[in-house]
Amino acid sequence: MQYRVGQVGRVVVMRLSDGDDPIGCIRQVAKTEGIESAVVYLVGGLKRGEFVVGPATEQMPPQPLWRSLEESHEVLAVGTLFPDSEGEPLLHLHGAFGKRDDVRVGCLRKDSEVYLVLEVVLLEIKGMSAKREEDPLSGLKLLTFQ
Repeated sequence: MQYRVGQVGRVVVMRLSDGDDPIGCIRQVAKTEGIESAVVYLVGGLKRGEFVVGPATEQMPPQPLWRSLEESHEVLAVGTLFPDSEGEPLLHLHGAFGKRDDVRVGCLRKDSEVYLVLEVVLLEIKGMSAKREEDPLSGLKLLTFQ
C-alpha cells in the first residue's frame, strides 16, 4: 500500500446541460482552473455513454468488457482526477446507471452525453503530488505518488 496526505482546496460546482460531454467538460474546467488533483462527484442524467464492467478474465493485461447507454439513465458517480505523465487531467470515474428497474455499475470512460442536467462537484486536493503513469503489466495508467 502507498498513500499520501493532502488537504481540500477549492470546491468547484458545475451544472452541465443536455448534450454536454461530462468527461470533456470536467477536464476542461480542471485545465482552466489549474486543478491537478481532485475528487469528483456526479449526479443527474446521461443519455449516452460507454463504460467498462470489468475484465473478460483475470489475465494481464486485462481485456475490458464494454457496455453502452443508449437512452436516458439516472447516474450517480464518484471518481478521481490526476494528471498523466504529460500533465493532462485524467478521470477514473465509477458510477451506477439506472433506468426503470435496471441498474448497471461500471467505469465511465468515453463517448458520454448528458441527459437534461448533470451536476458535478470537484473537491481539489492540495499539498501532495500524484500522477497516472502507464503500468507495464496492466497497460493502464495507474495512480503513482511522486
